[in-house]
Amino acid sequence: QVQLAESGGGLVQPGGSLSLSCPASGRTSSTYTMGWFRQAPGAGREFVAAIRWADNNKFYANSVRGRFIISRDNAKNTVNLQMNSLKPEDSAQYYCAATARNLIASSTRSPEQYDLWGQGTQVAVSA
Repeated sequence: QVQLAESGGGLVQPGGSLSLSCPASGRTSSTYTMGWFRQAPGAGREFVAAIRWADNNKFYANSVRGRFIISRDNAKNTVNLQMNSLKPEDSAQYYCAATARNLIASSTRSPEQYDLWGQGTQVAVSA
């Protein structure tokens, strides 16, 4: 059974940076897609970024493109999210997700395409 566990959230001032990490423990496949989503209070789960393990293709929401960077560490089966130039509207609970499929670009944005989810980590951007 594969498990995901996010870490790295916290409180940061506008313009600051945070780095999130999500290791996948247990029996993992060599072919999968991992993504980051976020959910603010009263809102739906929003796509942030995804990475396809097979070819290292990366996908971003328009709202974070140029500020956030998704990356992988093959040796540690970990996906990371470097968040720069943070804004108050980036405040949310951030979730790591995974599926044992190579998703096409449009599918990476749909929470329904992912089979596994972490418990989430809180990110707060405030002065």
